[in-house]
Amino acid sequence: MKLEKISVKEFLLRTKVGDLDLEDFSAHVIENSRSIQKKYNPFITLKDKIQAPQKKGKLFGLPISVKDNICTKGMQTTAGSKILEGYIPPFSATCVDNIMNEGGVILGKTAMDEFGFGTFSINCAYGIPKNPLDTDRSCGGSSGGASCITAAADFPHIALAESTGGSISCPAAFTGTVGLTPTYGLVSRWGLIDYANSLDKIGCIGKSVYDVALLLSVIAGNDPRDSTSLNVPKEDYTKFLKKDIKGMKIGVPEEYFEGVDEKITKVVWDAIKKLEDLGATYEEISLPHTKYSLPAYYIIAVSEASTNLAKYCGMRYGLHLQLQGNFDEYFSTVRSNGFGEEAKRRIILGTFARMAGYRDAYYLKALKVRTKVIEDFKKAFKQFDVLAAPTMPIVAPRFDEIEKLSPIEVYMMDILTVAPNLAGIPMISVPAGKVGGLPVGLHLMSDYLQEGKILQIANAFCL
Repeated sequence: MKLEKISVKEFLLRTKVGDLDLEDFSAHVIENSRSIQKKYNPFITLKDKIQAPQKKGKLFGLPISVKDNICTKGMQTTAGSKILEGYIPPFSATCVDNIMNEGGVILGKTAMDEFGFGTFSINCAYGIPKNPLDTDRSCGGSSGGASCITAAADFPHIALAESTGGSISCPAAFTGTVGLTPTYGLVSRWGLIDYANSLDKIGCIGKSVYDVALLLSVIAGNDPRDSTSLNVPKEDYTKFLKKDIKGMKIGVPEEYFEGVDEKITKVVWDAIKKLEDLGATYEEISLPHTKYSLPAYYIIAVSEASTNLAKYCGMRYGLHLQLQGNFDEYFSTVRSNGFGEEAKRRIILGTFARMAGYRDAYYLKALKVRTKVIEDFKKAFKQFDVLAAPTMPIVAPRFDEIEKLSPIEVYMMDILTVAPNLAGIPMISVPAGKVGGLPVGLHLMSDYLQEGKILQIANAFCL
């Protein structure tokens, strides 16, 4: 039986009836993954062999890659940073346990910007993943490795990813894959190496809407070990893919088209018109506090990051060096050697924003802006089922173009994804078309715990 180009759905049907040799399949997956690793570098750690599934279930035998800031028992987990090189967790994250309990098998740990600090995956301490569509271009960040292996693999696979300010949507848009970021708290964060606790969300990247709906059905659910985990019942999100979208109302926020490449704007508007042809209606709206979301996001995110990364001081976690000098000298040496340039920048910015005299002026004010952004979305969702916009303002840039950007210009690339992440609402990026042969993402956002609505519209669009 030909092992290439099987969809996740077909693969699971065949394993269910025993119409597939998992040993042959696993050997093919490892061989193909090694070849992909040489070309595109999507992994930080790649398994030499896939172990047989421990249990039968919804994911029986399906290879799952895991972003490297999500803990996997007995397997190196670095969060893309040298300061955690060689760290082998004695436990797995709840979402990883959920996957294995449904028969999924872990393929490897995917490359990412260090601790999630980046938009293009150029801040990974273990090599930069390359876009399979053009190796001179970025595959997005910070879940770049997750989107890279998803786009490049010729075998059925789903990537477990994570987003703080757009780290699932951005790479999905740049590689022409489907990226789903759920409501904050729907998926347990227990076992996640945090960037910013109030913003981090574990989600997934797949080749199809079905793939991400399936994985969300497995990883979502309450976890008493995570204080931010929502107490909501388990749900089969694939059931929403069977519904049409007649009568659904779509809001199109005008602010999300400001500064966007004109060709991308046309592709996205063509996608919205297609949704109209499928029976939905749309209306242009305004989300007035969008313009304040980027500075508010970065103040909150770096403040939380500086606190979270304080524990990597060479005593209990991560890199250790020979004890010499006083406390400050030792800690400074460890952190100088272990953290990359962008991590240091965000630690310094976050520490400054939390200092006495600046906390009120920056951090607390940013929290108030966040509340205004949330209010904008709440008001919109009283009228509309879903909001539609471009995912990114540009197509995947070349690495030589990225080198010319200042840190502020890089941060500006997140302008379309940080507001929904600040609000903690669910979002999905699906391929809408191409500009210059490169994919453009259509971003669909919905109200809290309304993942079904964005999956319903996304699937109708992609059929």
